[in-house]
Amino acid sequence: MAAVPEEARGLPPPPLLNKMSAWLGAAGWVAALLANGFSQRPVLTAGVHRQVLFTTVGWFAGYFLAKRTEYVHAKQDREMFEYIRHHPEDFKTAGKKRIGELLEDFVPIR
Repeated sequence: MAAVPEEARGLPPPPLLNKMSAWLGAAGWVAALLANGFSQRPVLTAGVHRQVLFTTVGWFAGYFLAKRTEYVHAKQDREMFEYIRHHPEDFKTAGKKRIGELLEDFVPIR
């Protein structure tokens, strides 16, 4: 798996049924249907094995793409939280304010 480095093994795996897998699986199925249509074969009934193959390839491509996306986002989160931990003066928490301090005094127009 060259697309996902070894340090990604510590992350939990994405679910098998996710949006990316479903979309790329559907795209693979539509690609098989378009290939049938362009070669003037019956669109739905010809090459069912090819339709299953394209759908499966799209599904697994979506799974590994989701895995890569989760790794990239986890890496960015780790770097961001590390920066926040090393520079707390840049991220001071504001004190709590009451709602009366936030709102301006009401002055009627008339």
